[in-house]
Parts: sequence; structure tokens; C-alpha cells
Amino acid sequence: MKIHLAPMEGVVDYLVRDQVTAIGGVDQCVTEFVRVVDQPLPRRVFRRLCPELENLCKTPAGVPVKLQLLGGQAPAMGENALRAVRAGANAIDLNFGCPAKTVNKSDGGACLLRTPTRLYDIVAAVRRAVPKQITVSAKIRLGYEDRSGYLECAHACADGGADELVVHGRSKADGYHPPAYWDHIGHIHQALSIPVIANGEIWTVDDFIKCREESHCEDIMLGRGLLARPDLALQIKALVAGQEYQPQPWRWALEQLHQYYQTSLPIYPIKYAGNRIKQWLMYLRTAYPEANKFFETIKKERNPDVLEHIFQQQLGQR
Repeated sequence: MKIHLAPMEGVVDYLVRDQVTAIGGVDQCVTEFVRVVDQPLPRRVFRRLCPELENLCKTPAGVPVKLQLLGGQAPAMGENALRAVRAGANAIDLNFGCPAKTVNKSDGGACLLRTPTRLYDIVAAVRRAVPKQITVSAKIRLGYEDRSGYLECAHACADGGADELVVHGRSKADGYHPPAYWDHIGHIHQALSIPVIANGEIWTVDDFIKCREESHCEDIMLGRGLLARPDLALQIKALVAGQEYQPQPWRWALEQLHQYYQTSLPIYPIKYAGNRIKQWLMYLRTAYPEANKFFETIKKERNPDVLEHIFQQQLGQR
């Protein structure tokens, strides 16, 4: 089986991809989306969101990275997919699932699910534009206003030439509210001949087991669940291999957070020091009770030296 790291816009940047893939268990990453309107994009845009292009499209741990495009105009999507390949991309993913209002109002993401023919046109345009050896995948939700028509959308992507399809088991209207309708993903899996990857509401090993039973998918994509439990992919891989695995304790998670703080600190303005780890802590709080106390300790702090001192105090405790 393969475990994919979800392309969470504004959350999973290249530093998070580096951190999570170094922990292990993740087999494939996808970048945050590159927004395509109607203009050819310069090489620097692709490399800004996907610096792994300089490393044969792999994280430092050696995990492959797909470059994701988002847009509603088939010709522009095809042209920019080819430009991305020329910039070094060896796999292209198409975003038909983003539920953000600003994105949907700009003719991108989940709004395209209202017109399956447009999905087909975009996938087909990208497939024609890039060399045959370049993998083209797509990510969809189960619908826009509701969960009807998901099979038509899935077929449109497959018929357009997608090599793989990731399905988030909710509609745009469902947002991120549980449950995820894994059985609907199972209907898609049964209907298509291409690989289908299940995504949505997989927070624990037990969730994975249920998702696999209902979706019939061996491959999954993890997003918020992997940020809440950074070793969740290792837990799942151990289960599949029939091996024992002891989930990592809070101290280990705190060490991971500290490492991420140190690597991300030079990237952002000093006035935003700590913002990224506070964001990650919002997810860690769902799995580690200790994370909530740590968050309360640092939530108003912006001084890098003070933040580092708090980390050292916490890490020094046994």
C-alpha cells in the first residue's frame, strides 16, 4: 500500500513535507496548489511552491513530490502543466476539491465538480500537453452542493486520462465536518479501472481499518490526521505488515515541533515567529492532551528567544 500526504493549502509547505517524510511511512507528497488563470507562469512560481524540483522532485528523505495545479481553463492548465514539467516536475496533480470560497469564486477547485465535462476537458488538456511518462492525477470531492453525481465526476477524470484519482469522501457543502462517506469512495473504486486513493477523516489506525473496509482502497491520503499524529503513517504501515508498533509519546511530538520551529524560523518575518508551530499545535491538540497546555503557554508569545526558552524548559522536563 501507499500513503500519500495531502496538499493542505497554507499548512503543508515544503518544510512540513520534509519533516513528515523524514519521520517515515509516507510514500508520496503533493504540493500546495499553483494557481493557474489564463497566463503562462514563470519557472520561479513552480519552484517557489515546490523547491523539491531542484532535487529530482523528492523531499530530502527521498519521497516523491507531485506538483499540483488549480484552475478552470483547460488550455491554460495544459500549457502550465507542460511548463511545470519543463521546470522539473515529473508528476502533475489537478485540484478539483478545494472548498475555499475565494478559490471557488475564482473558477477553481470544487466548483468545477458542478460540470463534469469541464473536469474531462481539463484532465484531457493536461494529459495531451505533457509527455506520456508523466503521471497525471486528480483530486475530487463527492460533489459541490451535495453528494450526487460523484460517479460522473470520477468517470470524467478517468476518461480524460487521469492515471490516479484521489477522492475526499465529502462534498464541498460538507466542508470538513464528519463523517467522511468512505462507502461512496468504494463505489468509485468499483467503477474505475485506475487506482483510487481514499481521503478524509482518517485520524487513527481504527479509522484506517474502517476506511479500507468501506472504500476497498488499499492506498490512502492523510492530512489533518497525520499532523495530529505525525507517526500515524508508521502506525498504519506496521498494522498492514503485521508488526507491533508503539505510538510515539508527547515528548517525541514536542521534539518534532521544536525541530520544525527551528527550521521555519528563518523563513518568515520575526513578527510571525511561532505562528507555524501554533498552527501545527492546533492539530496536535486532538491527539496529545499535553499539546493543549503547551499551546496555552505560547499562544500569545512572539519573541523567538522566549519561545526557544520555553521549548528548552519543556524538553528538559522528564
